[in-house]
Amino acid sequence: MHDIIRQLDEKRAAARLGGGQKRIDAQHAKGKLTARERIELLLDPDSFEEWDMFKEHRCTDFGMEMQTVPGDGVVTGYGTINGRLVFLFSQDFTVFGGALSEAHAEKICKVMDHAMKAGAPVIGLNDSGGARIQEGVASLGGYADVFQRNVLASGVVPQISMIMGPCAGGAVYSPAMTDFIFMVKDSSYMFVTGPEVVKTVTHEEVTAEELGGAVTHNTKSGVADLAFENDVEALMMLRRLVSFLPSNNREKPPVVPTEDPSERIEMSLDTLVPDNPNKPYDIKELIAKTVDEGDFFELQPEFAKNIVIGFGRMAGQTVGIVANQPLVLAGCLDIKSSIKGARFVRFCDAFNIPVVTFVDVPGFMPGTSQEYGGIIKHGAKLLYAYAECTVPKVTVITRKAYGGAYDVMSSKHLRGDVNFAWPSAEIAVMGPKGAVEIIFREEKNDLAKIAARTDEYKAKFANPFVAGARGFIDDVIMPHETRKRICRSLAMLKEKKLENPWRKHGNIPL
Repeated sequence: MHDIIRQLDEKRAAARLGGGQKRIDAQHAKGKLTARERIELLLDPDSFEEWDMFKEHRCTDFGMEMQTVPGDGVVTGYGTINGRLVFLFSQDFTVFGGALSEAHAEKICKVMDHAMKAGAPVIGLNDSGGARIQEGVASLGGYADVFQRNVLASGVVPQISMIMGPCAGGAVYSPAMTDFIFMVKDSSYMFVTGPEVVKTVTHEEVTAEELGGAVTHNTKSGVADLAFENDVEALMMLRRLVSFLPSNNREKPPVVPTEDPSERIEMSLDTLVPDNPNKPYDIKELIAKTVDEGDFFELQPEFAKNIVIGFGRMAGQTVGIVANQPLVLAGCLDIKSSIKGARFVRFCDAFNIPVVTFVDVPGFMPGTSQEYGGIIKHGAKLLYAYAECTVPKVTVITRKAYGGAYDVMSSKHLRGDVNFAWPSAEIAVMGPKGAVEIIFREEKNDLAKIAARTDEYKAKFANPFVAGARGFIDDVIMPHETRKRICRSLAMLKEKKLENPWRKHGNIPL
C-alpha cells in the first residue's frame, strides 16, 4: 500500500510539473501563466476537481514511447465560478508545446460530454502548437471529435474560448464555433496558415501578430470578442462574463440584486439627442444611464463600431443590448455590423436572455463594396436573427429609423414585444431631403419650393406619430423615463411564451 501511495504522489508531482521547471520558467518569461495557474485564478478557491491527471499518449512512433508526461499536455476537470458549476480544459504549453494528441483530445471530449449532461458552461483555455505531428491522422481525428461536440453543445450550454498562446491550423475551428473568444495581446494568435506558409504561397511578408494577433482579430476580422493586456486581466473578465450567463438553455440568466431603482429617472437623457438631425451623439451614454449601476459588458468594442452589443442588467436581470452608434458611419448598417449584431441576437435567443434594442439608423450603407461584398445576404442575417428570436424584445427608437433598416432593427413587424419611440424619433422610408427630391423631382431646380416641400415632409413623416397611429409604436415616451419603461416591460414579459414552427432547423442566409 505504501508503495502505491508513493507512486501516486510521484505521478501527481510529475503531472503538476508538466514539461519541467525550465519550461515553466520559459512560460513565465513570456509573461504567460502555466495551465494550472490559469485554472487557479479563474475558478473559486479550492473548487477545482481534476480528471485524467494520469492519462498518457499511446504513440510509439518517432521515439515518442520514451516521452510520456502524466496528463499529456492538457489539464481538465470542473469547478465553480462565483459558486456556479463550469467545466474546463487548460492546455499546457510546457508539455509538447500543448500539441493535441489522441489522448489529449479524449480528455477534452470527456469534459464536454459531462458539461452537456450536467448543463454547465464549457471553458477552453487554449495554448497549443496544434496537432501532434508524430501521431498523424490520429491527432486530426481528435480535433474532429472536439469539433463535433462543439456543434452539439452549441445553443445548449455556453461555450467560451480563451486564446492564451498559439492557436493555428485546424485548432482554430473549435474556438470559432464557440460563443465567445477572448485573446491576450502580444502572447496569443490565431490563424489557419502561419506567416511562413503565407509567404510561400502568396509572397506576403507578415508577422504572426499582424496575421492573427489579438488586435487583428478584435479590429479587422471580428473573429475575437475582446482583447486583454495579460493573462490575469483576461481571466478576471472571463469570470465577469460568466456572471451574466445562464448555465444552459433550460435556465433563465442569474438575477443579481441591485440597489439601483428600476423606476429611476434620468433627466440628462432629455438632452442627449441634438436638435440638428445630422449631429452625432454617443449611444453608449444612453446604455450606461439605462442599465443597472451603469454596468455594461461590451463585446467586440473595436470591430464594426457602428453597432454596439453587450450585456447589462435591468432590475437585476441580464439583458442583451444591441444599439446603433451614430458616432460611427452615422449608425448605418453594413456587412460587418449586421453579422456582429445577428450572432449576438442569436446567442441571446438561445440562452433565454431578453434583447433590448436602441435604434438610430439612417439605413443600410450604400456603395459597390457593400453590394459586391453581399450586403443583401449579410443584412438579411440580422433580419433573420431578430425575426426568429422568441425571447422578450423591447425596442426604443431614439432618432432615425429609415427604410429597410427600420424593419430589421427589432420592429413590431418582426414580433417586437414592446416598441417605444422618443419624441425625437423619425420613422420613414428615407430622410426628408432624399424623399422630396424623388417625389418632387420636377421641382428640384426651384430651391424655395424644395425647401417648402421638405418642411412639409418633415411635419408629416419626421415624427413617431404616423407609426403610432398604425400601432407599430406602443408609446412615445420621454427619454428620461426610458429605464423605468424598459424595466416595467421586461417584468411584464417575464413569463412570455412564443414558439417557432417545428423544423429541423432554419436555413439562415449564411
